Amino acid sequence: MTENNISFIIPVFNRPDEVKELLESFSKLSSSKDFEIVIIEDGSTNDSREVVENFKGQLNISYYKKKNTGPGDSRNYGMKLAKGNYFIILDSDCILPEDYMKNVMDNLNNNYVDCFGGVDASHESFSDYQKAVSFSMTSFLTTGGVRGGKYKKKLFQPRSFNMGISKEAFDKSKGFGNIHPGEDPDLSIRLNQLGFTTALYSNVLVFHKRRVSIGGFFKQVYKFGLVRPILNHWHPKSFRLIYYFPTFAVMFLIFSIIESIRGNFILLYLIVAYMILIFVSSTFVNRSLKIGFLSIITSGIQILGYGIGYLQSSIILFFNSKNIEKVLPQVFFTKQ
Repeated sequence: MTENNISFIIPVFNRPDEVKELLESFSKLSSSKDFEIVIIEDGSTNDSREVVENFKGQLNISYYKKKNTGPGDSRNYGMKLAKGNYFIILDSDCILPEDYMKNVMDNLNNNYVDCFGGVDASHESFSDYQKAVSFSMTSFLTTGGVRGGKYKKKLFQPRSFNMGISKEAFDKSKGFGNIHPGEDPDLSIRLNQLGFTTALYSNVLVFHKRRVSIGGFFKQVYKFGLVRPILNHWHPKSFRLIYYFPTFAVMFLIFSIIESIRGNFILLYLIVAYMILIFVSSTFVNRSLKIGFLSIITSGIQILGYGIGYLQSSIILFFNSKNIEKVLPQVFFTKQ
């Protein structure tokens, strides 16, 4: 069996502080396995060059600057230049636990796949708001647990905040497309169609910081909602009913409000019960009443933002599915 030589691929856009935290976590990894770190500056005006230089004595880092073409194209750029034969893609706002590399290598040695996805969690150093966002993005109550590692299936769709892909799979698939977000499930589906196996490595965990404001978080999940109907259109066999849940929730909320105006409050009571369930679950997980309360807000944003985006995109594609990049230009980047 060919030895797996690892190259980490990290696109960055104006995040030198995040890069510093991520590289500090690299320097504390417990594994003795050698690896390369490839950082791609994606048109940043506030770059990470100085931060990278400070770590070059400790870590094997390659640093490249290019014009802004989006994270997907930047990952492709990095993988073309990387020296390894297995790439691990991370977001710059991640922090690695000490056993990250050990867990990766154990999985690749014992359960090799050409593309894997890890999971994410909140770190004790995160703010209460960041922990609430993390709960909303990983909880079974809001996402089915897809991102938090609770949802397993045969053809898992890894997410690029913590994702591995072999050089062979990258070469044959040509890597990420120019859609964003959504470039990672698109790649995963195409890899499956090419005969490559994808899998969840549930113990390969990163701490995902997600430094976004409430408005930024809504915009992020709204775009997630916009791209899913596009992926369903491109890859009809990938469709699952769970993707409809946020849109159903939006319509249920509207109908509940209408019914309450007519004097029927039963549906609103169900919504309140769901909010209480989120509060109790998050409070238990995070051991904090404040985070439990914040999780009601972030979960509401997550579900409504995604649901509105999904509904809007579905309507647009129903009337015009032949010129997707023209009718939904906000979720596409221009490639180099």
